[in-house]
Amino acid sequence: MPAEKTIVAALTYIYGIGPSSANRILKVTGVRPDVRVKNLSEEDTARLRTEIETKYRIEGSLRTETSMNIKRLMDIGAYRGLRHRRGLPARGQRTKTNARTRKGPKKTAGALKKKAMMARKPAPKPGPKEA
Repeated sequence: MPAEKTIVAALTYIYGIGPSSANRILKVTGVRPDVRVKNLSEEDTARLRTEIETKYRIEGSLRTETSMNIKRLMDIGAYRGLRHRRGLPARGQRTKTNARTRKGPKKTAGALKKKAMMARKPAPKPGPKEA
């Protein structure tokens, strides 16, 4: 966690803890939200660590669970699993326009230059000559 940030902001750097979870953790442990990470006492750090480890699923285990859920959807052939497999939005967003984050950069479909077309086409095979 960054040492210069306040503890409420620094907790959100942990995967699986957002702003509301960070505030809830600080309220339960009794740590002031405006304290900087570098100014935390050892007992505050210990209380935060035990609270997070006992009640929250974070980092590696959360990533594993999320990826297993997506894999399960793909395996059973659910619609959401198919959308994940194809790299398209899974939550009902439109894809005619937008959705560039999931689909990646545009693939232009249009006329090719003459040289590029000639390079792509195989040369015609010589047939039997007519007499």
